[in-house]
Amino acid sequence: EFHFTKQDFDRVCKLIYDHAGISLSESKQELVYSRLSRRLRATGIDTFTEYLALLESNDATEWEAFTNSLTTNLTSFFREPHHFPLLAEQVKSLRGKHPIVLWCSAASTGEEPYSMAMTVLDALGRDASQVSIVATDLDTNVLATARAGVYPEERIAKLAPDLVKRHFLRGTGLQQGMVRVRQELRDMITFRQLNLLHDNWSVRAPVDGIFCRNVMIYFDKQTQLAILKKFVPLLRSDGLLYAGHSESFHHADEYFKLRGKTVYELSAKARARCTAEEARQRR
Repeated sequence: EFHFTKQDFDRVCKLIYDHAGISLSESKQELVYSRLSRRLRATGIDTFTEYLALLESNDATEWEAFTNSLTTNLTSFFREPHHFPLLAEQVKSLRGKHPIVLWCSAASTGEEPYSMAMTVLDALGRDASQVSIVATDLDTNVLATARAGVYPEERIAKLAPDLVKRHFLRGTGLQQGMVRVRQELRDMITFRQLNLLHDNWSVRAPVDGIFCRNVMIYFDKQTQLAILKKFVPLLRSDGLLYAGHSESFHHADEYFKLRGKTVYELSAKARARCTAEEARQRR
């Protein structure tokens, strides 16, 4: 339908890398064509050359749509389930010590931060009011879905019935076949748009846990290292970083060391810096 050259693909790769840090391999050329062709149709533009020129003119509206088109939002409730018992243990150990802050750095359509909130509520009961979750994503479309907290019933089909009963409301009438997360979960979470490549993040220290799962796979090592370095001053000295199953941060051993299955804690050097900063703030 549209002429799409290797030069066009290379321009797309540079634009999305510079803007969002996403590194596209040559194998993604067909996927990029498919997703961006929808934007050409939507804008009424006839060629990729013209479309990319629109982006390079810094059209803010189309930049948002372009970025949303090229981000991947595969997610599910309690994906990589081994992390959630550890999260429960972590928040229990912090009960009553200080307000607990968790950050989900790639919230997508909300299943991950709501899974975190369910874990916290089941672990702490009434004390879950001590916990706040910041959930961010680059894609504004998926954040709108996340804020609504409404999903087709098939999204919860694999969850235990008692968990569903505790945390979801089933739709009736026009909403039959849909479920909504309960209000106490939604009250625990603040959803925000955030680009991990930007210098100024809307997340403030101290944070007790960061879920950054299946995000780093889209970045090259240099970009990964820059983001991991910026996580350090946000975390408490005993904070944890939860990573995806295919992600390894050995190249960032100056900042993080592996604690368990895809869970990292601060390195001794980074922890010492954080401990000193925490002591300074208490004075």
